[in-house]
Amino acid sequence: MRRRRGFTVGPSLLFCPADRPERYAKAADRADALILDLEDAVADRDKPHARRHLRQHLQTLAAPESAELRARTVVRINPAGTPGFAADVDLLAGTGVELVMLAKTESREEVDAAARALPDAGIIGLCETAAGVTRAEQIASHPQVVALMWGAEDLLASIGGSSSRRPDGRYRDVARQARAQVLLAAATHGAAGIDAIYADIEDTDGLAAEAADAAASGWTAKACIHPAQVPVIRSAYAPTEQELDHARALLAEVPHHGGAFRFRGSMVDLPLVRHAEQVVRRAEAAAQSLR
Repeated sequence: MRRRRGFTVGPSLLFCPADRPERYAKAADRADALILDLEDAVADRDKPHARRHLRQHLQTLAAPESAELRARTVVRINPAGTPGFAADVDLLAGTGVELVMLAKTESREEVDAAARALPDAGIIGLCETAAGVTRAEQIASHPQVVALMWGAEDLLASIGGSSSRRPDGRYRDVARQARAQVLLAAATHGAAGIDAIYADIEDTDGLAAEAADAAASGWTAKACIHPAQVPVIRSAYAPTEQELDHARALLAEVPHHGGAFRFRGSMVDLPLVRHAEQVVRRAEAAAQSLR
């Protein structure tokens, strides 16, 4: 079985319905990665139409000059065991697709089914049901899984709920637990974590706060559903000048000390050094995404 490779795209991953080929290029240009969706974004009657357009698009990405775009293109396929899944993997076989998101992943065995059909693709396990969240660690342990993502609304639907958020916009406790559980499972097995979408497109303040929390908590990227959300996520992942200056100054002091040391009134030990390193890495990644 193939060895896991790193997941390097982000921080913004933009969903685009696969039955809207006229949007592919613009969406890919706006975001750090594009998720071409064959699942919930496409009505069942339109899925054959979507697959035809997607197949043509992936054929164009097979050209050597399209390597960069191919590397940041994700295809979300239908859940394992469904007729849609079989049609999706048949479509993708031999296209050279590099990243596949398996909707409603609920077990390592389901990942195996996708891995057998697409042995050269990195798989993103989308944990968006009760079974998927509670089995997130076994899903993340599969060597072909490069990332885990979680989804709030499908999760609540799977347990009989009607809303993942409280009236003030905060996640309900069960969603907060699921979010943390998926992130910890991904980190345990060296996979990336992709935070769920923020459905309220008009609420940029809410998205900015949630994306900033995602960045500080260790999520590699955050998915979104509208191009206007991309710059909000990028900004949230980019450290402020003050944060970056502090991190660089702290790291400059490290070679002068053998262990824990005092820095600007606070005690610094190895975990805080690692935090500062992450801030610098985020700044470098943010600069790269703007080029």
